[in-house]
Amino acid sequence: MKAPNPTYGSQGTTIFAVMSGLATEAGAINLGQGFPDDEGPADIRAAAARAITDGPNQYPPMMGMPELREAVATHAQRFYGLDLDWRTQVLITSGATEALAASLSALLSPGDEAILIEPFFDTYLPVIEAAGATARCVKLHPPTWHLDLDELASAFSAKTKLILVNTPHNPIGRVLDAAELSTIAELCQRHDVVAVCDEVYEHMVFDRLTHSPLMTMPGMADRVVRIQSAGKIFSLTGWKVGFITGSAELVSLVSKAHQNLVFTTPPGLQLGVAYGLGKEDAFFRDQAGDLAARRDILRSGLEKVGFDISPCEGTYFLTADIRPFDTDETDDAFCRRITTQAKVAAVPISAFYAPASPDIPRHYIRFCFCKRPQVLEEACDRLSRYLG
Repeated sequence: MKAPNPTYGSQGTTIFAVMSGLATEAGAINLGQGFPDDEGPADIRAAAARAITDGPNQYPPMMGMPELREAVATHAQRFYGLDLDWRTQVLITSGATEALAASLSALLSPGDEAILIEPFFDTYLPVIEAAGATARCVKLHPPTWHLDLDELASAFSAKTKLILVNTPHNPIGRVLDAAELSTIAELCQRHDVVAVCDEVYEHMVFDRLTHSPLMTMPGMADRVVRIQSAGKIFSLTGWKVGFITGSAELVSLVSKAHQNLVFTTPPGLQLGVAYGLGKEDAFFRDQAGDLAARRDILRSGLEKVGFDISPCEGTYFLTADIRPFDTDETDDAFCRRITTQAKVAAVPISAFYAPASPDIPRHYIRFCFCKRPQVLEEACDRLSRYLG
């Protein structure tokens, strides 16, 4: 057989699959992979079940069910004041991962450069490289994980086609502030660059902070591809329903990649999500409050064990520094050890960096707190008994 695409031919199994497999084998509590341990809102599941029973169950429109596209546009107006034409500015995808693949594939050509903010979700880099483009990485700097705006500006060049912006940020849990977003917007306009915005944790923001889509910044409405996830919004990660919004021109372009990747996604699930987006404001507010409480349970427990914990402003995730344990291990080795011996799984933050990136930190690990409180407490008890 002739050589495959080198990007995918050399790619290993994702760290999430590796650590989840190790957790299953060891009988460990899995705080590595970001999925809740409940089944999501019963009324949304019931709405999808009715839609599957009653139909339609044949191919829906390639752009998505009109009911869901309208609901996405209404959601954007309701929460962010964005005025979108659901017919031309909303595309439904098979999850946010497909939305990312379609967006990056449609926008990038060989020789282009894409700016990534490190650490980053591991899907970003291989899709960029498979398109023949090159990633330029700009780091968030621990322990506060701030973005150096001068370093960001120096990453832009005549070759820059897009920047991938993730806020609230996975794996670190930062919410980019107004100064960071304003600088990104100014640089995009100065260099004629499109921003692909991964905003799947938009409703998981804590401590009275707010999420501000880059699309709402002056001059950015026509140069942002905004990606959202019903799986994250409603704790229904297995449904794999995502949304893309943007200018009619950008959405049309991305839809051509989408139609050649998956074409569409199940109509019954789309209708269930459409129902969910119409839920009252209290649902979204209470969900964030509940997650913040779980974050605090895990943070308090991990700090008692001895970890140093980075600030967490949003998402499902806490970042912990393992150096207080005076270990010579890398973050990967430490995660494997606590998974097999303490029976608690985490993932190494180094897995969220480009392999060739210089100065990758090797002493931070990520824990997921979208689990039941008693599970989080048991995980901390296990770590305390093992590491204490």
